[in-house]
Amino acid sequence: MRTATWSSRPRAARAGPEPMPFGLTEAEIAAFGLTFGVGAFMLYMVFIILQLAHESKAGKFGTFVLFLALGFGFIGFIAKGIIKWMLGGH
Repeated sequence: MRTATWSSRPRAARAGPEPMPFGLTEAEIAAFGLTFGVGAFMLYMVFIILQLAHESKAGKFGTFVLFLALGFGFIGFIAKGIIKWMLGGH
């Protein structure tokens, strides 16, 4: 028996899983969000680090240190993707 949804109208029974938006599975949506969503946040963080370096007048070496310290997590995320790609993972 189906549980109640936000609508009290009865639905026709379907065979198989419920369709997801754009015909994608939940795993495909999660993979897309992880890849492109985190990538977008990384680009935004680069903008924040550049703005921080500019406002603090850090100079070239100071900007390098800011990127090294604050952007170190980027390296791990990018390396994970490269290693996964090289090993043939999906």
